[in-house]
Amino acid sequence: MLFWLNTFAALSLSWLLLHFFWASLWERELRAAVSAGLGLCLNGLFWLWILFGGGPLAHTVSILVLAAAGVFAILSLIPYFPDLQRPKGEISPYDEREHMFSRMHLANHPELAKRYYARHPEQKAQDEKLRAGTLTDSSGTFYDPCFSKLPEAAFAFLADCHSFVAGEPAAHSQPNDAAAMTRHIQEVARYYGAADTGVTRLLPHHLYSHYGRKAENWGQPVETDHRYAIAMVTPMRIAMIKQSPTLPSLLESSRQYVEAGKAALVLAEYIRRLGYAARAHIDCNYQVVCVPVAADAGLGEVSRMGLLLHPVLGPCLRIAVVTTTMPLKETKKEYPHIRHFCRICKKCADNCPSQAVPGGDMPFSRGIRHWHVAQEKCYAFWRRLGTDCAFCIRVCPYTKPNTLVHRLVRFYISRNPINQRIALFFDDLFYRRKLPLKRANPSPLIR
Repeated sequence: MLFWLNTFAALSLSWLLLHFFWASLWERELRAAVSAGLGLCLNGLFWLWILFGGGPLAHTVSILVLAAAGVFAILSLIPYFPDLQRPKGEISPYDEREHMFSRMHLANHPELAKRYYARHPEQKAQDEKLRAGTLTDSSGTFYDPCFSKLPEAAFAFLADCHSFVAGEPAAHSQPNDAAAMTRHIQEVARYYGAADTGVTRLLPHHLYSHYGRKAENWGQPVETDHRYAIAMVTPMRIAMIKQSPTLPSLLESSRQYVEAGKAALVLAEYIRRLGYAARAHIDCNYQVVCVPVAADAGLGEVSRMGLLLHPVLGPCLRIAVVTTTMPLKETKKEYPHIRHFCRICKKCADNCPSQAVPGGDMPFSRGIRHWHVAQEKCYAFWRRLGTDCAFCIRVCPYTKPNTLVHRLVRFYISRNPINQRIALFFDDLFYRRKLPLKRANPSPLIR
């Protein structure tokens, strides 16, 4: 009996290590592949000794190892996390005029700039320094004379979609069962490219307090009678994000803003044709703050880096939102294991080249404690690089392909804090704690 238990353990562990080895080679993670290969060899030698050459000592070791493995497996499956609730309290809506992109656009509108800096004189000198040139101009470290124009084209396309984000609904609305229609909307969103979709009731702090991105409505209050928000996420190619902070990260980021935007535009128009008001919120044209909307819609948690951390996609995604008067059913879901993981991991903070990601406790702003980055530090680094960096996304342990071994790890860390500490140790071992910054664009740029 003991022989067959040992054989089963040997074959199971060997199969898992072999799968990890091949998956790491496929992911081009050489350090992880070497570690898995070494582990596979040592594992084989150990079990050969146990099964065929160890005598009484091997017999004793075998019993101890199997017993320890059984106890460890049982403890690993225990679901427990401390009572880590999402931050509670009165949340003040965020003013879009405070956003870095809004402040950068003030260069084209001197009168608006005068009004803004009369209220915020402390930001004027810093903003003027950051405003020199454009994000993708030739002074950036990773500038490419051809490909650097591609993100500009993508964002120009989204800006030109202004007339499509809203419209008049059909005169007569279709009969609506909220639960059934929610499932239908999720199906439609998936059909148009969304990897995941959720619904939340629209709350005051989901909306910007005032517009700040466009001159025609700058400073006006954001108001809507929409009751629900549909959040959808599209995945970014991990192979491109692994090249961050070089140009491929910006190419992929801008591409997925377009893909998420297209899905949202079609979905909003579809809902209007069903007889309900709907508005798409896409890059260059938001009324809502997408990350808290997506988190409240059950798509993940707000991570330490201020981005949505999805339970499968991690932070390697882009978000678009559709708000509507259509009655829908909320898809709320909380992920306490993600909140705990972000609290203890700190890999994004340790690796952030601009030190924009907080490494300590949650910062306090707008009435509650919540994760957010120092946007001035982050954006200043973007300008030096000529990309949107994405290094925090690159180093996040959740930024892994959805292969079997990574699915097992995600399940493992969803059980309890001890599992998370063990997983973090091995993530540092296999993939490094601190990753070096790339110094030049890879070839090819698109992969």
